[in-house]
Amino acid sequence: MSGYPDHLKNKKVTVKHLGLIDYKAAWDFQEKVFKEILDHKIRNRDLPEDENTGTANYLFTCEHPHVYTLGKSGKREHLLVDEIMLKEKQATYYEINRGGDITYHGPGQLVVYPVLDLENFFTDIHKYLRLLEEAVIDTIGHYGIYGDRIEGLTGVWIGKGTSNPRKICAMGVRSSRWVTMHGLALNVNTDLLYFNNIIPCGIEDKAVTSMKAETGRVFPLIEVQEILVENILKLFGMSRF
Repeated sequence: MSGYPDHLKNKKVTVKHLGLIDYKAAWDFQEKVFKEILDHKIRNRDLPEDENTGTANYLFTCEHPHVYTLGKSGKREHLLVDEIMLKEKQATYYEINRGGDITYHGPGQLVVYPVLDLENFFTDIHKYLRLLEEAVIDTIGHYGIYGDRIEGLTGVWIGKGTSNPRKICAMGVRSSRWVTMHGLALNVNTDLLYFNNIIPCGIEDKAVTSMKAETGRVFPLIEVQEILVENILKLFGMSRF
């Protein structure tokens, strides 16, 4: 399925950098935009086809203060610390409406939230996830870091086929009527010690890494952010609004 007729497909996207933002504030903002797009689609459905108008697309990038988030298919016991220890680590915890298990967000990690109407591009969630992975693989490849996919596992991995595969980018999305929210988190200069407080993504036998851990270098987050955004735009055939 290809979604809308060509004359209704809007492939322009608004890119907005939110900076360091509280997780709940970013989540609420996503939900607001997500609902606006859904409402637009419902209005279109109730109008004659020649009165339909194109829907909007957004790419939000940000960092979060220390936070653990648990997806709908996750288990609370994969958080290995209690509320007292969370406060000691200056971290918060949320159970949220994306897919996937538990993950960590924090400073030095690049988070990207695409809030897209996939009917503007294609109607295939599998393809959507694979293109986001490819954008990350291309981005870290720019810095000489070889990333790959592992069959049956979402995200981007380093060391596939070795005794020490490690995840560098986690992904978890929600979609309704082909509108997406949540997204991906690329460990750039992330403090990996915070992952010791969870079973990341519910996977007990694989490690987590970052661009800094793999190379010994500190990377300019804004530069990595711009390269990743450009790769997403290119792979989806988007242009900036």
